[in-house]
Amino acid sequence: MKIYHLSAECYPVAKVGGLGDVVGALPKYQNLAGLQAAVVLPFYDRKFTRENEFETVFAAATLLGNKRYFFEILKEKTNKLGFELYLVKIPGLLDRENIYSYPDEREQFIAYQLAFLDWISYSQQTPDLIHCHDHHTGLVPFLLYHSKLYTRLANVPTVFTIHNGQYHGAFGWDKLSLLPEIDLTKTGLLDWAGGINPLAAAVKCSWRYTTVSPSYLEELTYNSNGLEYLFYTERGKGTGIMNGIDTDVWNPQTDAMIAAKYTARTLAKGKRANKETLCQRFELDPEKPLFTFIGRLVVEKGADLLAKAIERSLLENEGEINFLILGTGDKETELELLKLKNKYAEHCAVFIGYDESLAHQIYAGADFLLMPSRVEPCGLNQLYALRYGTLPIVRATGGLKDSVIDFGDAGGYGIRFVQDNVQDICHSVFRAKQLYHDGNKLQQLRKQMMALDYSWTRSTQQYTDLYKSLKPII
Repeated sequence: MKIYHLSAECYPVAKVGGLGDVVGALPKYQNLAGLQAAVVLPFYDRKFTRENEFETVFAAATLLGNKRYFFEILKEKTNKLGFELYLVKIPGLLDRENIYSYPDEREQFIAYQLAFLDWISYSQQTPDLIHCHDHHTGLVPFLLYHSKLYTRLANVPTVFTIHNGQYHGAFGWDKLSLLPEIDLTKTGLLDWAGGINPLAAAVKCSWRYTTVSPSYLEELTYNSNGLEYLFYTERGKGTGIMNGIDTDVWNPQTDAMIAAKYTARTLAKGKRANKETLCQRFELDPEKPLFTFIGRLVVEKGADLLAKAIERSLLENEGEINFLILGTGDKETELELLKLKNKYAEHCAVFIGYDESLAHQIYAGADFLLMPSRVEPCGLNQLYALRYGTLPIVRATGGLKDSVIDFGDAGGYGIRFVQDNVQDICHSVFRAKQLYHDGNKLQQLRKQMMALDYSWTRSTQQYTDLYKSLKPII
């Protein structure tokens, strides 16, 4: 079964968030399971593309409105990522460093999708399935089935995965001319709220759509930034599949990015050594419980609550706890956290930016990971934390609800709270501090966490079953 994954991100080539991690891991595990999975990504002028060798496997030109663009399909020569990697390079359009935020971003992603379709159409390739990820690839299902250019591919099944339903990639009808010739009687499939909505189009046109956790499938029907009714009516073709993590990359026994490697048997010693390294770097007391946050400093992640929750927790717990924040995002939130760092220098450290090695060290050295998310389709940070024996403190939403059971409940190992407010966060921090001082209980929970299986093996089988259900082609 030949599968092409289309995405704007893929670790380690280009990553902003969980989308990159998923697309960098799922195809590898699918290949290990006997499928033939490849990834097709826009070309980015980044470290990975500069340091690896590529060969041109196809070259042609495509029209974007009335402009003709030359494009190349480049293939990474060694398949070093565990799958075939193809990059769509368009000089002046898809050859830049950053992934997002260019003024012509719509044109970039439309051109990327058209170049992919032109490639597999002109080169007479017929994949068994095309798996699209998020709105950046959302026009592919519509164009496959409703453009005369791609009639030969009209029977190829498509699966569309929604990693974050808050972002639709919508644009006005004035850009319809950027698309190739389509069946104009089908434009209603592109439309939502008076504009062209790639996410909505993909949900309507794909054979099946998936979400990255079972709970998020239901949440989209009441929280999807204006698409609630669509998800309610299309609920029957949706499936929630929990993301996994790449256990080769995220493994405390082999992780080259952490100060001391460890297993469940050497957990206490390993966590202690990593915590001491982390606290030495940020001048924090390793004897105190260390709470951390890793991620984008945006409202969606509940980051706007952090500064008030941290200050209140420090006062309520009389400074007997420490906090370490790693992230970047909203400038006002960054400023609030930096002020807090200066005010409580002995108890609070803040790193504005993102550092992959530091993230690994935090998972290995921290005691608790805070995730007060308002929206969390799946969440991977809590899964990384579990893998490293760091107890996640999460708001019960989306994938956080599906993957973390409160230690007060049967079989539980984490801390969950319900409301997205400072009070619930502080109460959870207080519970965590009490647990920290019950060393035997915490060690037992840590070993329980590390024994959980959130690898891609289980999720890969669920995707395989979904693919095989798409008849009559597969």
